[in-house]
Amino acid sequence: MTTVSVTVDVEPDCPPYLWSWRGLEEGMPLLLDLLDGAGISGTFFTTGESARRYPAVVRRIVEGGHELACHGMTHRAFTDLSLQEAREEVALSSEILRDHAPVDSFRAPYLRFPDRYLPLLEEYGFRVDSSRGLYKPAHWRPSAPTALTRIPASMTSSVLRLSPALRDPVLRALHSPVVLFVHPWEFVDLRDTDLRWDCRWGTGPHALASLASTIDLFRRRGDVFRTVREVALHA
Repeated sequence: MTTVSVTVDVEPDCPPYLWSWRGLEEGMPLLLDLLDGAGISGTFFTTGESARRYPAVVRRIVEGGHELACHGMTHRAFTDLSLQEAREEVALSSEILRDHAPVDSFRAPYLRFPDRYLPLLEEYGFRVDSSRGLYKPAHWRPSAPTALTRIPASMTSSVLRLSPALRDPVLRALHSPVVLFVHPWEFVDLRDTDLRWDCRWGTGPHALASLASTIDLFRRRGDVFRTVREVALHA
């Protein structure tokens, strides 16, 4: 039996290409309705800026039984930050988010987090890091020792928007835990915006239906859905 985590990166619309907020305003209610209807608790890696701008959205996440997690403060890439800037991103975002709920899971923007900053996560009380992707070369390089449980994302979010004939064999081949991730902006129709093709293709209702059918695929296999925090506890 496979363990599956549905994770959400709660951030502005498709950074660094857009910095609007249609995802939180239009896409997030649809996504939350879908997860609530499916009876699935997701993990919402949320920027501090998103929580500051949309506290009602964060309250709904928490009240819905989902895990609130950290995605940095501003969605700046940690690879571009000094140690002091990285500390400020972690400290401020964790303070804002922990006003809403306990937060002990972290994911860096763009799935890029230098090993030299891992001690910052330990210092600020994080226990889980999901800042790597199995499909990225950095995951396969030697990493620094850490007390954190590291749970990588299994695939990039745009794969879920492929046709089932292409997508489902890939999903079935993934090893447990399967960590999926999506963004609220994907559930807004951005096909006519000036974005990279893989970012705008299949957005809107198609993306929502694709996530629903992905959940159904794993559910029909008898797999179990857990938050990232729960995955770490069972590791």
